[in-house]
Amino acid sequence: MKKRALALALVVLPMLVAVGVAMASGVFRDARDATDQFQDVDAAIAAGYNFRLPELTGATCIVEPGQGGMGVHMVNTSLLDGVIDATKPEALVYDETKQGRLKLAALEYVIFESDWTGSGKPSLFGQEFDYVPAGNRFGLPPFYALHAWVWRGNPSGILKAWNPKIDCR
Repeated sequence: MKKRALALALVVLPMLVAVGVAMASGVFRDARDATDQFQDVDAAIAAGYNFRLPELTGATCIVEPGQGGMGVHMVNTSLLDGVIDATKPEALVYDETKQGRLKLAALEYVIFESDWTGSGKPSLFGQEFDYVPAGNRFGLPPFYALHAWVWRGNPSGILKAWNPKIDCR
């Protein structure tokens, strides 16, 4: 009986994972379709993603030892308007390759606390945004943020802030 259960688990588990991946990709399809053009950094800059967000230290590739990195944030400041739109992320997050090339990895949705008019935290893709208080590493006023790792896998989860695959060499 145990062998049968194990065999069944080995067959069913991969199928469940495949179904979960297929369902998740459908949720993010519009966001991916809308941002595919930004694989080309020049296209992103031309579309208004022209502010490279630095930390207070001046670093532009964001990393948190022990948790992973976020990468390089290219922000479209005209989208910082308090509106949540999956197809218009406020920031594009790039992984910087060893050769210094930027490769699109994630989308980031950002709403300043002062612009948020909803009750509770904003949410997207069924996930509440993270709250980032004043005194943060960017010197920004309090804000809500949600990363969606739709272009690069994140072992921590597709909607988690930190990605252990991003190391900011």
